[in-house]
Amino acid sequence: MLHLLLKAGLPGLIIAAVSEIAKRSPGFGALVAALPLVSVLGMIWLWKDTHDPVRLADHAQATLWYVLPSLPMFLIIPALLRRGTPFWGALAVGCLVTIGLYLLMIWADPRLGIQLGGSGGS
Repeated sequence: MLHLLLKAGLPGLIIAAVSEIAKRSPGFGALVAALPLVSVLGMIWLWKDTHDPVRLADHAQATLWYVLPSLPMFLIIPALLRRGTPFWGALAVGCLVTIGLYLLMIWADPRLGIQLGGSGGS
């Protein structure tokens, strides 16, 4: 149970730290947010739970492919905010574009020979 609480709580602490750091230094807060801390923690916990190198390799590779469609959001949101779009509207547009790009990736990847489901067993 402690392991589960740690898994749930540590990412929350990271998010809280990022928001506090960004209040003082937006650039440094962005750097901390961009670090793949949650991904690394996820890989550590997946390894601890399974000790399955194939599953971990599949997870790490799929993470790369899922990061790519999220990147345009970080161009869209600041562009909209600088043009006067309210925060919630800019965030919504950025998220909707990202969702659309995720769906496009899920559709296109098998056609490009990219396996996001992996072969890491059950």
